[in-house]
Amino acid sequence: MAAKLGMKAPADITPDALLKWAADHGVKEVDVKFIDIRGVIQHFSVPFVNFEADAFTEGLGFDGSSIQGFQTINVSDLNLLPDPSTAFIDPIPANPTLSLFCDVMDVNGEPYARDPRAVAKRAEAYLMETGIADVCYFGPEAEFFIFNGVAYEATNNGTFYKVDSASGFWSTGEMSLGYRPRIKEGYFPVPPTDKLQDLRSMMVETLMSVGVDVEVHHHEVGGAGQAEIDMRFSSLRDMADKLMVYKYIIRNVAYQNGYTATFMPKPIFGDNGSGMHCHQSLWKDGKPLFFGDGYANLSETALYYIGGILQHAPAVLAFAAPTTNSYRRLVPGYEAPVNLVYSARNRSAAIRIPMYSQSPKAKRIEARFPDPSCNPYLAFSALMMAGLDGIQNKIHPGEPADYDLYEEGHNTPTIPGTLAGALDALEADHDFLTKGGVFTPEFIQNYIAYKRSHDVDAVALRPHPYEFLLYYDC
Repeated sequence: MAAKLGMKAPADITPDALLKWAADHGVKEVDVKFIDIRGVIQHFSVPFVNFEADAFTEGLGFDGSSIQGFQTINVSDLNLLPDPSTAFIDPIPANPTLSLFCDVMDVNGEPYARDPRAVAKRAEAYLMETGIADVCYFGPEAEFFIFNGVAYEATNNGTFYKVDSASGFWSTGEMSLGYRPRIKEGYFPVPPTDKLQDLRSMMVETLMSVGVDVEVHHHEVGGAGQAEIDMRFSSLRDMADKLMVYKYIIRNVAYQNGYTATFMPKPIFGDNGSGMHCHQSLWKDGKPLFFGDGYANLSETALYYIGGILQHAPAVLAFAAPTTNSYRRLVPGYEAPVNLVYSARNRSAAIRIPMYSQSPKAKRIEARFPDPSCNPYLAFSALMMAGLDGIQNKIHPGEPADYDLYEEGHNTPTIPGTLAGALDALEADHDFLTKGGVFTPEFIQNYIAYKRSHDVDAVALRPHPYEFLLYYDC
C-alpha cells in the first residue's frame, strides 16, 4: 500500500492559529499524547468540535494512577497541557486527526515531577544556567527489527517466544526464493537480499511528512530484517519528541503493511542487537564547542564531556539501557560497546569520535551504549548531565583506546553486566543528575523501585526455557 502522509504544523504557531489551521485541513479529532516513565506513548482523543482553545492553558484531566510509574490511587488526578509546537496531522488514524504532545501538570498547576518531558525541559534550562553552552544537540541512530510475525507467552507452567522473518537465515532449508542475509552480514545488501527497501522508504516518506527530517536509511548488520533510519540532529527535548514520533510511525507503518517492528535490543540469539548510538555536541552563540586541536580534533571541553560520561556511565545506563534485555546486547563480540574508554573510529569503545568530516560544525562525540528501548527524555538528559559534570569538574577521560579491545592484555573498565547492576550504580551515583533540580531524588528513587520490581525481579523470579535444557535431568 502507498504511504499515507501527514503534515507538520508551523512550530511557532499559537493555539488559536493552530485550531484554525486544523479546521482548514479538515481535522475531525484531536489526539493528545504523553509519555510514561518507561518511554511508552499514552493517548486519548477528543472530537475536534469539542476541543476548546482553553485546553492549552487549563489542561485536560486524566487518571494518573492508571499510568505506569505515575500516581497512587489516592492522589490520582493530573492534567495535560498540549504543546502547540509539536502539532502534526497524524497519518496513522483513518479519521483526520491532529496529534499533540503534552506536558503533564499536577493539580496545583506545577509541572508534574515524574513527567519525563519535564525532566528534559529542566535539563535544557540547566544547561543555559551553567553558561557552558546554550544548546546540546542529539542525533540518535535508533536501530530496530522488522519481522513477519511474532508469538510469545508467559504463564505459570510454561513460556516461549518465536519470531519469523522472510530475511531470517534460519529458513534457508525451506523452499523459497532465497536471498537471505547470512548471520551478521545484513549491512548494506541491495534488493532482493534487502527485502525491506520499499517498506523503509514508505516509513521515511511518512516521517518526513510530519516534520521528522531523515538523512539516510538502510538494512543493518542483523540479518533477519534489522533496519536503521537516521534522523537529522536536533536539540535535546525536540529530538526526544521526534524519537517518540519516529517509533510511533515505524511501528504503525510496519503494522499497516503486514509486518511487526520492535525496538527490543536483543530479540534474536547469535546475531547483532539493536543499539541507539547517540551523537552529541554542545554549541554556544551559534558556534560549536567540541572542535579543537586535541586528540581527534577535539577541544578540551569535549574531552571533559567524554570524561564525565565515562565516569558516570554505570549510572547513566539505568536510563540509557533500561531493560533486562538491554544486557543481552551489551556483551563482547557484536560491536557492543562494553568498554568504558573512548577512541576515534573504534566501534568497541563506549565513546567513539566520528572522523568522516573535519568540519568544526560536524565535530561530535558518539555514546554507543544506549539502546532504543530507552525513554529518550531521560536518557538524553542523563547523558548531557554526565557530560556537563565532566566539564565542571575537569574529568579527563585518560588516554584513547586505539587498539583491539578484545585482545588479551587490555584491562579496561567495563559497564555493568545487568540492569540490576546499573540500578545499583544509579542509587550510589546520582548527585550529578540532581543539579539544578533536573532529576529530583524522589524521581530517581521511584524510578529505581519501579525498574527493580517490574523488570529485574519479574525476570529473575521466572524459570528460563533454556534452564530446562541445562537442568531438567540433573
